[in-house]
Amino acid sequence: MEITGPAERKMMINALNSGARVFMADLEDALSPGWSNVIAAQTNLRDAVRRELALETPEKSYSLNEETATLVVRPRGWHLVERHVLVDGRPISASLFDAGLYLFHNAREALDRDSGPCLGPYFYLPKLEGRYEARLWNEVFVAAQERLGIPRGTIRATVLVETILAAFEMDEILRELREHAAGLNAGRWDYIFSLVKRFRSRSDMVLPDRAQVTMAVPFMRSYARLLVSTCHRRGAHAMGGMSALSRTGGAPTSRRWHWPRYARTRSASRVTVSMTWVAHPDLVPVAREVFDRVLGDAPHQKDRRADDVSVEASDLLDVAVPDGRVTEAGVRTNVSVALQYLDAWLGGNGAGGHQRPDGGCRDRDQPLAALAVCRHGVALEDGRTIDHDLYRRVRDEELAKLGSGGGHVRQAAAILDDLVLAEEFPEFLTLLAYSHLD
Repeated sequence: MEITGPAERKMMINALNSGARVFMADLEDALSPGWSNVIAAQTNLRDAVRRELALETPEKSYSLNEETATLVVRPRGWHLVERHVLVDGRPISASLFDAGLYLFHNAREALDRDSGPCLGPYFYLPKLEGRYEARLWNEVFVAAQERLGIPRGTIRATVLVETILAAFEMDEILRELREHAAGLNAGRWDYIFSLVKRFRSRSDMVLPDRAQVTMAVPFMRSYARLLVSTCHRRGAHAMGGMSALSRTGGAPTSRRWHWPRYARTRSASRVTVSMTWVAHPDLVPVAREVFDRVLGDAPHQKDRRADDVSVEASDLLDVAVPDGRVTEAGVRTNVSVALQYLDAWLGGNGAGGHQRPDGGCRDRDQPLAALAVCRHGVALEDGRTIDHDLYRRVRDEELAKLGSGGGHVRQAAAILDDLVLAEEFPEFLTLLAYSHLD
């Protein structure tokens, strides 16, 4: 059972004390990478490894329990740079900066303190597109261990398979990471975006409203089944997707308050995987209940082979969604969430909750995939065509609803226009937005 969140002091203490077995400190999706945020995150990680993480507020004192979750760090992806640090006059890779700084300050300390079933420190690697990027990470780990004088294989990493290209190379990714590989994790939103991005010129690959693209639709189910069967065949851990829902109001002790979240988490916590993850401490006991009931005293279920699973390339690319529809309400939700995400991100908060029309809330849900329909002239269910004029009208109406927001909504709208209206579809939203940060 894993919980994730930003490397922010209060959130880290609550997550490490949550009862989850693992806390993944997110330096990627949950981090707005202004320089002060980046350095604060590394400082908090250093204090957490040494069990010195604490916080005093007027309302409460926060400190770590005697027993805490195991710390895992997610560095930024290979596509990003850290422009505040130059090497030979050029910005350093954000991946190397995040991982390198963490290892330099904490690898020996983490190794000396670790009492788990395998060595540490632990990483969680995002955005890989294939075996060559996995090979590069392996070379980084080998070089770091040699430089720090710690045993080879000390570092362990789980790879988030969140790109369509990586889905075709799961075996190869595990092979390239060799003794550093811990397992693979299934994603959802970035995986969907990756598929849309790769096939953006094909009108037959357009997906319906994102709420309809669940893990149960054929191409997503095939991807998840392939991941589990690949991991278990190779003796690696298979990890399920995250319930990214979080509290938007009401009493946190009220079971009725978050019953829909309980139900969705139970559904997401497939018993064929060894672990799942959540974004809110209230969901930890729910997900643990599912796994404890199935696993009992067993640490994992890697022995549950799925040799009967047969997934072909065509299964991974079959994007037909039964009764799939594209609606104006869906487009409107995507525009609103994108504006809210960017508004928070530009304000220094990478982990803001973004309100949905149904009253729910999803953290760090970047809606680029569904926005791509604006680029295809897709027909709505009522027969109208999604074009730039419709997008501009929806954008203006959603801006009016948000008002001043966090103070960056107009800037957010300009960045969103660059995404939707530009000739070339950007690889990532954050590439457009990064230049706007201090």
